[in-house]
Amino acid sequence: MRSSNPSARTDRSEAPNSSTTALRQIGVPLAQIQLILSLEPEAAAAQIGAYWSGAEADHAAHRDLAGYLVDRLTGKRNVMYEVKVRDIPARSLLCLLRHASNQQEVWGLGKEVIDMLKAQPPPRVDGVAGAAFLIYYGEVNQDSDGPVEFCWPVPQDLAGQLAASFPALTLRTEPAHQEACIHLGQDPQTAAQSQLVDESFRTWAAEQQRQPSDLPVRVTLLTTAAPVTDASSRAGSDFALPLRDRAGAA
Repeated sequence: MRSSNPSARTDRSEAPNSSTTALRQIGVPLAQIQLILSLEPEAAAAQIGAYWSGAEADHAAHRDLAGYLVDRLTGKRNVMYEVKVRDIPARSLLCLLRHASNQQEVWGLGKEVIDMLKAQPPPRVDGVAGAAFLIYYGEVNQDSDGPVEFCWPVPQDLAGQLAASFPALTLRTEPAHQEACIHLGQDPQTAAQSQLVDESFRTWAAEQQRQPSDLPVRVTLLTTAAPVTDASSRAGSDFALPLRDRAGAA
């Protein structure tokens, strides 16, 4: 039955146009606007909130990056992030490599692996060494699609058996090494933040006379570390730069 209330029809027809204008004004990309408008109000509100949190984090990172550049050009020392070093033992990894052009696709990659592992949970490696991590082999944006690799550490003595149980995942190993790491917390990661991290690593490495190893930079998902505690569930993530040892080995 058609509605006899013309104003109700007008409100519904005008709402998408009004929402589109408002979303464009706060910088939401058109593709994401289309997604938001297709959602129920509660889900749409969550998407807008998540977008704006990311936008605020990106603005803050751009401000900090501008301050860093000004300080560097005027001869001031300014390390944007604290850098810590940790030891990582040799470990076996179950991995999945995918091309991704945005962060939603990156998180989709992680969800794909975690869903596989949930079906038959493998034994865990305790501590940060057992946390899952992402390796970016290239930038993730509209002009570049990575690729990105999601890595899940597993006990070395069970690695072959576990790899046979998950044929979609690739088994590989990493040697023991030290990592320089910068804790990011739970804030969304932005391009400006990544630039700040890179500058902080460069400054720290020059001061400490340390060199990166041949292993790629990774984002460690600290929330996946075992055992799960209230603290680990709020730990967020960090950037980790594998280091050569002081004798020069990779």
